[in-house]
Amino acid sequence: MINYRHLHYFWMVAKEGSIARAGERLHLTPQTISGQLGVLEDSLGEPLFVRAGRNLELTETGRLVLGYADEIFSLGSELEEMLRGLPEGRPLVFRVGVVDVVPKSIAYRLLAPALELAEAVRIQCREGGVDSLLAELAVHRVDLVIADGPIPPGVNVRGFNHPLGECGVTFFATPPLARRFGRDFPASLDGAPLLLPGETGLVRRRLTQWFDGLRIHPRIVGEFDDSALMKAFGQSGAGIFVAPTPIAAEVEAQYGVTALGHTDEVREQFYAISVERKISHPAVAAIAQTARQWLFRESPAAGGGRRA
Repeated sequence: MINYRHLHYFWMVAKEGSIARAGERLHLTPQTISGQLGVLEDSLGEPLFVRAGRNLELTETGRLVLGYADEIFSLGSELEEMLRGLPEGRPLVFRVGVVDVVPKSIAYRLLAPALELAEAVRIQCREGGVDSLLAELAVHRVDLVIADGPIPPGVNVRGFNHPLGECGVTFFATPPLARRFGRDFPASLDGAPLLLPGETGLVRRRLTQWFDGLRIHPRIVGEFDDSALMKAFGQSGAGIFVAPTPIAAEVEAQYGVTALGHTDEVREQFYAISVERKISHPAVAAIAQTARQWLFRESPAAGGGRRA
């Protein structure tokens, strides 16, 4: 690999026409520059200069290298000018991908602390499937992925899982459905119309196992990868649906539904996935701290089959 400091010495010698004048510009001795030029020529395997009296002349290879060096250091100068021209106090851009099965209210609660930092932050949110968002993380198009689980097995992405917390789930229904199926929860869910998260969501499998363990067989009327769409169907009275217990009051108020009951035996988990082993981004640190402090506290009455 080319040493760009050596390349800069070469570039200055080529521009000034001699090692002595380049040394004056760089505040280095001629011996230092001459020695570093020799290292560069050895690494390239070609001479870059030939002596012409007291001056140096570029070889054919030297002229080729000079063309690239001109572009490299010209772009560096443009970058410096551009950065100097940016306004002070420009916001820190935080690019985050939110897996589509993560409820919007949970995503908001997780991301909101980033906007409360002393340093101005501009959030850029993308939503999608876990595989596509992890692919964007791998090429640094997003800084973080908020997901309902760790990196899935078989996904060839180098990243690190940062658990944010977990919580139980609450079942919701419109008032007419709640009056019909709200008594004797959770046994009342047997045969009840149910809206489930799609199979890509990890909570789906946990719900199925919980029902099987209780020998409860609801009537599945819809499956949704998008949690907001599932709630919209639930709001219309199409069926009973679930959401994380910490946002139960918000779901009731926003969708006009009633909580039938909750269980802590079915756990919703949330992870921040990054390419960093240790969290250093200030926005990510704020998200992790807030989540662990209050968002995922245990429900007052833990265990399966409890009324909300």
